[in-house]
Parts: sequence; structure tokens; C-alpha cells
Amino acid sequence: MTQSNRSKAITLRIAQQPEADELLGRSPLAAMIGMLLDQQVPMEWAFSGPFTLAQRMGSDDLDAHEIAAYAPEAFTELFTAKPALHRYPGSMAKRVQQLCQFLVAEYDGDASAVWSDAGTGAELLKRLKALPGFGAQKAQIFLALLGKQLDVRPTGWRAAAGPYGEAGSHRSVADITGPDSLAKVRAHKQEAKAAAKAAAKKS
Repeated sequence: MTQSNRSKAITLRIAQQPEADELLGRSPLAAMIGMLLDQQVPMEWAFSGPFTLAQRMGSDDLDAHEIAAYAPEAFTELFTAKPALHRYPGSMAKRVQQLCQFLVAEYDGDASAVWSDAGTGAELLKRLKALPGFGAQKAQIFLALLGKQLDVRPTGWRAAAGPYGEAGSHRSVADITGPDSLAKVRAHKQEAKAAAKAAAKKS
């Protein structure tokens, strides 16, 4: 059984905005959507998106059923209204809706059900990879975030998360606990990108 103590308040520092981080800590769907948005934009922009979306929907939380049933054009407008929720607001609005429609169909709209009864890290990784918009790397990073900061730790979760599950690392959003660690993670990403460019030139 996955260990997850949701009775205590969990504090995240990914969005670097108190209200946005508070939502991420109490709303499994918000954290999942933040992870989905985390591509081709700064990490704090991606993870502040769920809070901005909730505000634009007139709520203090996000509901998968409501998002899944939202008129697509109107939902896209929530993303494209300035300031836009993402660099590619149209496509990301569609992905968020697809994710919520999947959650409604497979988990009755409960994002936490993806991990609440996952017996092993490998099983949880498989479930995360099945989510629309979650490739292998994104699934491993989110698994690491669940384990490191949200107390979701099925047997073998670190191994399933790969390098992102390593203790003391600064590879991804899973390791961001404040401005200092954010800077370290950003530096790691820049180094990795530079190394990849160098390797591409050699080949």
C-alpha cells in the first residue's frame, strides 16, 4: 500500500508563490497539471499555472469533472487570456482537458487514485506513463516529486524514478524546496543542455 499522509499540510516551494504553492500541496490534480505544463517554460511559471487556472474558473481548487466537461473553446480562452498560462496556451489547454477526461474515465476524476493503491514504484510509474501528456521522463520526475515531497512512497519508488529519485540530487522539480534549490536545478538543466549540444556537434 502506498504510504501517503494527507492529514498533514504539505508545503511546496516550486511555483515560488505562496498561494500557488499552497494549492499544489493540497491538490493532487493541481500538482499533476503543474507537471503536465512543465515543458518549454520556466518551472515556476508551469507550476503557478494551476492556481491561475483555478482563479479563472472561479474556484480555490481544480475539479477534473468540471475541466473534462468544459467547452473546449471556452477552456482554451482561460489559457490564452493575458497573462497566458503557457507559452503554447492553445495546445496545453487541450492537453489539460485530455488529462482530466482520462482521469474521469479511469479514476472517477480523482488524481490521487493514480497512486493511492499502487503497490510498487514500478506499478505507479506504469500508471503515470499512461496519463495523456506524460512521457517516460515526465512520469519519472513526477514519481520522484510524489516520493520526495508528497509522502507517496510505494516500495521501490526511488528505483522506478531513476536518477530523479536519487537522494540529494538537483535534477528536476522534484528537488525544488526553495530559491536555492531552484537555482541548482536550473543550473543542472543548463549544464545538461550544453552537454547535449556539444555531443550533437561531435556527431
